[in-house]
Amino acid sequence: MTSGKTHVCPAAISGILDNRIRRWLQDPRKILVPYVEEGMEVLEVGCGPGFFTGELARMVGEKGKVVAVDLQEGMLRKVREKIRGSGLEGRIVLHRCEEDRLGVSGSFDLVFLFYVVHEVADKRGLFRQLQGLLKDGGVVYLAEPPFEVSGKAFEKTLRIAGEEGLVVVGKPKRFPDKVAVLKKL
Repeated sequence: MTSGKTHVCPAAISGILDNRIRRWLQDPRKILVPYVEEGMEVLEVGCGPGFFTGELARMVGEKGKVVAVDLQEGMLRKVREKIRGSGLEGRIVLHRCEEDRLGVSGSFDLVFLFYVVHEVADKRGLFRQLQGLLKDGGVVYLAEPPFEVSGKAFEKTLRIAGEEGLVVVGKPKRFPDKVAVLKKL
């Protein structure tokens, strides 16, 4: 879900998104543990090469499900290769979205948006779709990168989310990231 005026990391250089240094700085388990429980259904928008996908699948367990969405088939191929033979294949559904439409159905306990919303041209449309996919009581975890998204731009994004029925219920501290947790009104 993006458009010509935004930048999306090409799949060919996705290794920069999935490496040991990043794992040390942004440990998926530490980030996810307050929000993920066994049996949950999770929508991961902008999964990239699967930096969070495998950990999400382990955490939701055998009865849970992760729908990992990306605009680029190359990124989804990388996730597919990464999980092959891991025992997680049955918990992860890979889905290629369109620039302006997620194209998924269902209802989710958690929508996970890590470093992706700034790449979306139609943020209003994205939040409208997410509001419709979120279970009652479910949450949206939204994190944006510190050097690409200003505080003012992040607050504007949260305002748009609010106008589409998603209200901020927390702002976890994850220096230097900008982070918010949202719920349906």
